[in-house]
Amino acid sequence: MKILKNYGLILIPALGIATSSLAEEQAEVTPAPVKSAPAKSVCETMDGFGDFDFWVGDWNVYSNNEKRTLQGSNSVSKQHKNCLIVENWTSARGGTGSSMNYFDPVTGQWRQLWVAGGYSIDYTGGLSKDGAMILKGKINYYKNDTTQAFRGTWTANSDGSVRQLFEILSLETNEWTVWFDGLYVRK
Repeated sequence: MKILKNYGLILIPALGIATSSLAEEQAEVTPAPVKSAPAKSVCETMDGFGDFDFWVGDWNVYSNNEKRTLQGSNSVSKQHKNCLIVENWTSARGGTGSSMNYFDPVTGQWRQLWVAGGYSIDYTGGLSKDGAMILKGKINYYKNDTTQAFRGTWTANSDGSVRQLFEILSLETNEWTVWFDGLYVRK
């Protein structure tokens, strides 16, 4: 049998067949693989994990009074397939702190672990009936080895801002006093 090559085609006269290369033919016929969307994580589909989403964003933080003095900036983001909210704070004076926030569906509560230079806060809770996030626990001061009861309340305002109110239980009076009252405004 005699095979003649002509312009990229193989001619086989005995059979009367003309074919192009197999690779060229398959490229034209084989459809591209279908890409499916990745499955959503449990933290994107289970109730409770989105309760604190109103706090996620990049913020300028001001005093929540008539002066509206800049207190610092805060970046709050969802990470690890939306299972963790990470906060990175920088005060107007240069101090820093970070928190990890997560919903535990086993306990049905949110937990925040905050660490800054010289103290830490560990508290748990959840949404109130009016939609505010309320966490209660303790603050630990490293220098003087003291622990006090502590609570934080985050309230979403109708204009998109968020009020963050921190209160501490006084060891002397056994009354709650304001530790920090800030207004978060989106950058």
